[in-house]
Amino acid sequence: MNATEKTISSILIYEGKNIKLIKEEIITPDGHKSVRDIVRHKGACAILAKAEGKLIFIKQYRKALDKVIYELPAGCIEKGEDIYLCAGRELNEETGYEADKLTLLSSVYTTPGFSDEIIHIFYAENVKKAEVKKDADVDEYIDVLLIDEAEAERMIIEGEIVDSKTICALYLYKNKK
Repeated sequence: MNATEKTISSILIYEGKNIKLIKEEIITPDGHKSVRDIVRHKGACAILAKAEGKLIFIKQYRKALDKVIYELPAGCIEKGEDIYLCAGRELNEETGYEADKLTLLSSVYTTPGFSDEIIHIFYAENVKKAEVKKDADVDEYIDVLLIDEAEAERMIIEGEIVDSKTICALYLYKNKK
């Protein structure tokens, strides 16, 4: 299958803290001109961790959805940061826990139709409360919850957990054990 597209022009429309919006004029494989709106993202890490035999979840308000949702701890990769360091940092910042070992379960693209955002999904082993908790971002207001695995599965089925990285991480964890 030859489905590659040739870029004619690329214009930066917007650049924010975590994303860039690019407008690209392209030629399709069969010669038609079209436009692609592309979101470039610096990437992120999500961490599935357990404490006291339960999954560590966070609950936070998401402005884009205008509601509070349940999700696994996660965050953007800082420029030049190793993904394992990012995962450990985010677990600590958002939950106050730390892990002796992080295992990469998979790396997934969140919305490949218009974005290159990739999330590296980790499983954290030997998790314990951190001796020193790093400060969360100043604009993050997070509740930390411990949820039983069966309860988390029920919450997914019932539509209470709607975050795709969280659903994907739980699937990977359950099927890669």
